[in-house]
Amino acid sequence: MKKITNICCIGAGYVGGPTMSVIAKQCPEIKVTVVDLSEARISAWNDENIDNIPVYEPGLSEVVAEARGRNLFFSTEVEKAIDEAEMIFISVNTPTKTYGAGKGMGADLKWIELCARQIARVSTTDKIIVEKSTLPVRTAEAIRDILANTGNGVNFQVLSNPEFLAEGTAVPDLLSPDRVLIGGDQTVEGKEAIQALVDIYAHWIPKDRILTTNVWSSELSKLVANAFLAQRISSINSISELCEKTEADINEVAKAIGTDSRIGSKFLKASVGFGGSCFQKDILNLVYISRSFGLQEVADYWERVIIMNDHQKKRFAHNIVKDLYNTVSGKKITFLGWAFKKDTNDTRESAAIYVADELLNEQAKIRVYDPKVKEHQIYEDLDYLNTRKPEENKEQVKIFEDPYRACENAHAISILTEWDEFKDYDWQRIYDNMLKPAKIFDGRNILDAEKLRSIGFKVTSIGVK
Repeated sequence: MKKITNICCIGAGYVGGPTMSVIAKQCPEIKVTVVDLSEARISAWNDENIDNIPVYEPGLSEVVAEARGRNLFFSTEVEKAIDEAEMIFISVNTPTKTYGAGKGMGADLKWIELCARQIARVSTTDKIIVEKSTLPVRTAEAIRDILANTGNGVNFQVLSNPEFLAEGTAVPDLLSPDRVLIGGDQTVEGKEAIQALVDIYAHWIPKDRILTTNVWSSELSKLVANAFLAQRISSINSISELCEKTEADINEVAKAIGTDSRIGSKFLKASVGFGGSCFQKDILNLVYISRSFGLQEVADYWERVIIMNDHQKKRFAHNIVKDLYNTVSGKKITFLGWAFKKDTNDTRESAAIYVADELLNEQAKIRVYDPKVKEHQIYEDLDYLNTRKPEENKEQVKIFEDPYRACENAHAISILTEWDEFKDYDWQRIYDNMLKPAKIFDGRNILDAEKLRSIGFKVTSIGVK
């Protein structure tokens, strides 16, 4: 198979945008076009002010600035890009279904199917289709079936190339990944397609880090990787509650078990709970797939990871109510952080949303400061829950661009995102301007509790009595 010179990526979100930007940077001889139906999103990617690109990731703006206009392009001309490309990445949203069979667990693949049908209709030359979105195992079979039966007689090869990047460290993850996984058919044509994608990544990634499998193993590996990582978080969070009852310190427990080489220290940080677009969605997908094959015990096992995570968020909110004398009605509670983790503006499944919802149901007044999340996104997150009317959310929730103003006259502060800047605040100034007793609920265990207590704060940390 000839070398790839023209790539199209359908979907300009948190995966498509950064991934294609890095490919364009590392492969200047390949034209990379990222397309999306959202004119606003594409306009933001093309903004002259590089700091206004829609995805915040440390280092990403520099990567985009280097390649944009040279061999990296962002466009709404979807069909033109599909027609010209030799390789097409599908990187569209695959949310959990909110309707029909599999509601609340299965992945909604309507956007994947629409992409496949559009590719089949537009294509007049042979193409390699690459699944970049996280998909249920055997999705490639459906894509292949659509392409074969609705196309123009051209040949398609379907590959699975799941992303393993972590938001907040996406650029270094893409530039120096632990591994790149590529799955495809084990036919002559399939192996040629796999090699074409291997050759692209080999521009900057050692070949021993590029793993090739059959397409089904690749699809399932992504779900399982996220499930294992989320399982560790839920496991340590379950122990955090036990620590609070026994006077053990979760940080000391985590350090003790993390030094065991068989376990390791990563993903053992107790917190208010995991969020993001992948963990919950992928585990629910794994649960649904397991149940569809009659594997009830397997499904129940993985579902407990989600149940534990939901419990941790509710427990954190209930502890705030309890420590504020069993009522937060009319009280001002400041949220420092709204993104689901630091160094990203992504709020999908952020713990902050659900903690806020619990407290708003108790008639609290919420104030929010996040260094990267825009005001409209915070309101959209709350409105999406459909718990209250949008005007009620705007009445009860106020957004601030200055953290010190957000904390003025507050009854309590909740740390919901582990932004590094929070550690460096003038906490004496914040204390002086809060209602007393001034309380901090550190949902990410990032602050120096002893230092804050010496100022006068009452500090509650996860997993510490």
